[in-house]
Amino acid sequence: MTRKVLILGAGKIGGAIVDLLHATGAYEISVADSNATFLKQAAGARARTHQIDVSDRASLTKVAEGQDAVLSALPFFLNPGVAKVCAEAGAHYFDLTEDVETTRAVKAIAKTAEVAFAPQCGLAPGFISIVANHLATRFDNLREVHMRVGALPEFPANALKYNLTWSTDGLINEYCNPCEAIYEGKLTEVMPMEGLEHFSLDGIDYECFNTSGGLGTLCETLEGKVESLNYKTVRYPGHCEIMKMLLEDLRLKERRGLLKDILESSVPITHQDVVLIFVVVTGMRDGRLTQESYAKKIYAQEIGGKLMSAIQITTAAGITAMVDLFFDGKLPEQGFIRQEQCDMGDFLANRFGRYYA
Repeated sequence: MTRKVLILGAGKIGGAIVDLLHATGAYEISVADSNATFLKQAAGARARTHQIDVSDRASLTKVAEGQDAVLSALPFFLNPGVAKVCAEAGAHYFDLTEDVETTRAVKAIAKTAEVAFAPQCGLAPGFISIVANHLATRFDNLREVHMRVGALPEFPANALKYNLTWSTDGLINEYCNPCEAIYEGKLTEVMPMEGLEHFSLDGIDYECFNTSGGLGTLCETLEGKVESLNYKTVRYPGHCEIMKMLLEDLRLKERRGLLKDILESSVPITHQDVVLIFVVVTGMRDGRLTQESYAKKIYAQEIGGKLMSAIQITTAAGITAMVDLFFDGKLPEQGFIRQEQCDMGDFLANRFGRYYA
């Protein structure tokens, strides 16, 4: 049976979602965006297009009606409006948001809705929570759950040692907003860009620091069950110091529009990237203090004759795998779905999830 889906947002990620879903032949795809050029690039002959202002409720409702599911690859601030339309139109809802307040808004809408709402279906939040929860269930008592994720250029060539690989709005958001964590068994908030650590993997040096939103709902799920839980973004050494100078010394965190303009006009995008996933869980098992880790690097590759960046692959595979698993009956049928409710074995066995395997 063909599943009818509407993808909102025809950018790099929206286009990758179209490509992955179309290749299966199992989905009837529509794409909506206000930008005609982006729509043409993302949809080609693979999807029906709707050039609309997605923030206009009436226009969005018109294209959402009759769809089995809506997948939002939009900036986070548009998603609460999309979720409301999905609740009214009877379409299941999936998004990629890293924004904590947006997820809370979606959760509130899901309480009284008759369809399913699965926010945060990307890499982090997303797959990282599935991994962390999977490892956590293998312990009798938990002590620490530490999650580290980075989307990095393979060949850094500027002082930031960074290239834009995904949403600039999302990047600024995670660098500026308070971060959830569990400390001494209690849910708390910590400051972004703090908690700097250094580590090496495969002979390469990295730094990591607190950023907002990457652990999704895992703090809520594991509160009272773990002493310490935190999430940090991975970068090459020196990045944090420069960003703190821009955000704090130059006070650009108070002028996010200007910061976005600066980053997008001076830091190039790249398709030559690597996604690094690193989870360490410590606790008691069979009476012994034990540690288990998961480490993975995913690189850009050609899929269906197109070069896709690592962040495109991991983000698009995250949301498409969750959509697939939902329609296959492997996730709750209604209400709010947390990423950690997805079984890691089911995810990695999925035709989209295998890009992580």
